[in-house]
Amino acid sequence: MMMNRLKAALGAVTVGLLAGTSLAHAQGTDEDLIKQGEYVARLGDCVACHTALNGQKFAGGLSIKTPIGTIYSTNITPDPTYGIGTYTLQDFDAAVRHGVKKDGSTLYPAMPYPSFARMTQADIKALYAYFMHGVAPVAQKNHDADITWPLSMRWPLAIWRSVFAPTPKDFTPAPGTDADIARGEYLVTGAGHCGACHTPRGLGMQEKALDASGGADFLAGGDVIDNWIAPSLRNDPVVGIGRWSEDDLYQFLKSGRTDHTAVFGGMADVVGWSTQYFTDADLHAMAKYLKALPPVPPVRGDYTYDASTAQTLDSGSVAGNPGAKVYVEQCSACHRNDGGGVARMFPPLAGNPVVVTDNPTSVAHIIVAGGVLPPTNWAPSAVAMPAYKRFLSDQQIADVVNFIRSAWGNKAPANVTAADIQKLRLDNAPLPTAGWADATSQTATWGLFMPQPYGSGWTFAPQTHVGVDAAQ
Repeated sequence: MMMNRLKAALGAVTVGLLAGTSLAHAQGTDEDLIKQGEYVARLGDCVACHTALNGQKFAGGLSIKTPIGTIYSTNITPDPTYGIGTYTLQDFDAAVRHGVKKDGSTLYPAMPYPSFARMTQADIKALYAYFMHGVAPVAQKNHDADITWPLSMRWPLAIWRSVFAPTPKDFTPAPGTDADIARGEYLVTGAGHCGACHTPRGLGMQEKALDASGGADFLAGGDVIDNWIAPSLRNDPVVGIGRWSEDDLYQFLKSGRTDHTAVFGGMADVVGWSTQYFTDADLHAMAKYLKALPPVPPVRGDYTYDASTAQTLDSGSVAGNPGAKVYVEQCSACHRNDGGGVARMFPPLAGNPVVVTDNPTSVAHIIVAGGVLPPTNWAPSAVAMPAYKRFLSDQQIADVVNFIRSAWGNKAPANVTAADIQKLRLDNAPLPTAGWADATSQTATWGLFMPQPYGSGWTFAPQTHVGVDAAQ
């Protein structure tokens, strides 16, 4: 009898120990999954879009301008009333990869579900675990879209989705693809959704290409986003990254600055809130993939530095050139007479792809409104560019923009006018460029209902946190 009781007791202890071990293992697995999901959320930069200026993380409310009006990012915390607390994994997957809300309505494609459609189910499962168990619920009501009827009707979005959004399918690289390049392709075209800004959009606001199979349009440069141009990420030596090395791309994504460029505008949020947290392996994979993309035919040949501009500025012979005069007085201290800037602080202007792109809005906007080079974990100093709209006239700004775009071998059109700068300064209107593809707010329409209220072409413009909020 005693022996039987002893055996029973030992058996119970053994079962308890095994159960405890299993429970601990299950908890460890869940924690690992949540941690993986947190990283996937960084890959997708969910926090930057789903956090309002001065707002709580993931509680939504960020203003996003579109050609048909303003929409606001939604609350994606696990709050059961205003967030996604009642979403099942299937509901979550439907929203992220299919673009369909729990109530069956279609999301606006400012949510980049055409890119997320290629995310793996494993990453979606981890992302769901993070948002359900790793994010604090916030009881914040969602902001209604500011879009007038009939454009506010949701049902046409289902048609858009059926025409332009791919059927969700786990990303699989082409046979024989290098493993690093395959990982880079997944990050760039999927979770990272780089094409949402850097690929031009068509008449239906769709990205003209979602990957390299779409040809030269893929990552060829986007339209104006909050008065910043998303430049080409193709290997064009003048307006793209043709003269960048893989290490340049790695350093840029990690710190926001290299010896020949510095981050600004919406990309500052991407670096500050997303890519600086990527693993080195993932950053190198993205860089390797971008450099492996098939080259596109150079539009302007190659860039050749012209030293005559520096010689003229060094001599002080600028009396007959009002733009050069402004440059010497206001710009040369940081960007230098040779246009070379200061490495990892003040970007060079000579041969800078953003300076020589067809649309001059970026260079004009940073002179008018200023900008902030955000601090990161790898480059903790914040560097600011002053807003010269308080110091220079519209004509002076136009003159110096035209000078910069045509100096040191830059061969961009130098046709910005004082009237263009005035519209940029007073109305926040981007500078015009000729042609249908670069329509202005006066010519671009969505159907026949209303003029496009911002930007050129068809794109989405989320507010930028840099200068307002610290990275989350």
